[in-house]
Amino acid sequence: MTVADIVLLVGAGLLGGAVNAVAGGGSLIVFPALLATGFGTVAANVTNSVAQWPGYLGSVLGFRQELSGQRGRLLALSLSAMLGGAAGCVLLLTTPAEAFDAVVPVLVLLASLLLAVQPSIAKLIAPPEEGGPAKRTPLYLAIFVSSIYGGYFGGALGVILIGVLALTIKDTLRRLNALKSALSLVVATVTVVAFGIFGPVDWLAVAVIAPSTLVGGFLGAKIARRLNDTVLRWCVVLFGIAVAIYLFVAQ
Repeated sequence: MTVADIVLLVGAGLLGGAVNAVAGGGSLIVFPALLATGFGTVAANVTNSVAQWPGYLGSVLGFRQELSGQRGRLLALSLSAMLGGAAGCVLLLTTPAEAFDAVVPVLVLLASLLLAVQPSIAKLIAPPEEGGPAKRTPLYLAIFVSSIYGGYFGGALGVILIGVLALTIKDTLRRLNALKSALSLVVATVTVVAFGIFGPVDWLAVAVIAPSTLVGGFLGAKIARRLNDTVLRWCVVLFGIAVAIYLFVAQ
């Protein structure tokens, strides 16, 4: 790994951690950075998943105020997130690498488009009423299915989760964003264990990226309280679309 590779990965980790906390979609920054340094798609995916764990932890620490009073809700949803994340990991580790190579451009493009349309989805949702009831069965099922995606690829998982939560729980968007970060941490913890034991993780790359994602996630949570994320969102969306096009062409 060259000095230029290290600088690229540290920068990607810092920005990816912040983006995950603010809008979701940090994998669309870290994953392409790993590809650019010579990793194969599967190795880049599992290394990205493991390396971003500290970033999710950082964002949860930054959202402690918003998570206050949500312990019961988080515990109830964590089981669905754990089971779904585990299923996604098994799917990735037991299917041929060629299958992932074929589907990853579609996943990157899908994640980018989800990030792009998230504000439009939010406008279709009734204004939140803090502390309102959750639609429990659809919520648990949706978290489970979303977490399968998170365990398999995970790009823009936060975008999917915030959409699910906003459609099924009546609460402030700020508190739901904090809950999204906590559930992302649950899924990430499952992937760290599964990929750390069974996956082709590059631990040197993890050591380079992980500390910067921790800092980025913590700072991103602070920034999320103040930032108009439209510009950031579209930068990530356009970058993700460009990566998807590159992956399609490379095939």
